[in-house]
Amino acid sequence: MQTLSPQAANPQAEATVRWFEECDKNSLPEVGGKCASLGELIRMGVRVPPGFAVTTHGCTRFLREAGILPEIGKLLQGLPHDDIPRLEEASAKIRTMIESRPMSIDFEDEIAEAYRRLSLRCGLPAAPVAVRSSATAEDLPGASFAGQQDTYLWIRGAEEVLHHVRRCISSLYTARAIGYRQKMGFPHEEVAISVGVQKMANAYTAGVMFTVHPANGDRSVIVIDSNYGFGESVVSGEVTPDHFVVNKVTLDITERTISRKEHCYTVDLKTQRSHLMEVPIERQTVQSLVDDEISELAWMGKQIEKHYGCPMDVEWAVDKDVPSGSNIFILQARPETVWSAKAKAAAADASKEATSAMNYIISGLLSGRRVN
Repeated sequence: MQTLSPQAANPQAEATVRWFEECDKNSLPEVGGKCASLGELIRMGVRVPPGFAVTTHGCTRFLREAGILPEIGKLLQGLPHDDIPRLEEASAKIRTMIESRPMSIDFEDEIAEAYRRLSLRCGLPAAPVAVRSSATAEDLPGASFAGQQDTYLWIRGAEEVLHHVRRCISSLYTARAIGYRQKMGFPHEEVAISVGVQKMANAYTAGVMFTVHPANGDRSVIVIDSNYGFGESVVSGEVTPDHFVVNKVTLDITERTISRKEHCYTVDLKTQRSHLMEVPIERQTVQSLVDDEISELAWMGKQIEKHYGCPMDVEWAVDKDVPSGSNIFILQARPETVWSAKAKAAAADASKEATSAMNYIISGLLSGRRVN
């Protein structure tokens, strides 16, 4: 039986919690880029680990009830975007304030109840979850806000979830995020944050996939990078991952580079924490994804790109607790920004050139000048 938030019956209510399946691309102002995209993926039938979003309304309510917003405004007023020491100092003060202030009992209860329901859905006591920031100005076409907030992996228990929700809210005010918004002239009060709480895939292998070649912009291929364990080692660049290039039409693997993968992130069963561990030497040069998984991933990437209508940057995982054939999960999907921006710029330049050439021809004809 599907359990949704009490606000589902009243869509106009300012909900504290929204389940991913209640969200879609139009939910971005309420749940941020990551969570809106996850809801959209679920609606199109993509395998996504279940979870919920603590909404922007809920996060703003916490900051308001804790009396933090006026203090944040004072600390940010007139702050230079390139003064790193002052940015770091302001960030440290703001984040300490946010992470040390108590939540209201009602707010805590709503999040804890949603986490309890998620654990029941997963059939696990205190289900391990990823707690991810999801800001309203990230994961947008042409934006560079993505990656400026925090993610915490393998979090278990209601108290830990609540603590890391606060940490994610505070990551809206990292020195990097503050400086970037100041530089771009983007008002701080116009960026709201949501927090996604998502069932953790117990990844045997994970990584990233681009539906455009990130090195040269080739739209005819899909590029997949993978390593053992959680995808953090690939996303952060801590290892050189295995690298596969797949023909987008035939799904044939046209290039493969198997790297020496010396480290990966996985769960420490004693501490129940994500930690960096050494990959056994006999596995370091073994291909981390089998060919069938590469083909299935590429097929999923094609469907996601088709649905969104643009090249995509996708995070994925192969869950070792789920039977083969249904164990590849999409953890995030966002529009690719680098080559998409270049394509738009090139199209604009071509349009200008064409207009200029046409103007030259027309003016020549009108003046009686021969046009070769």
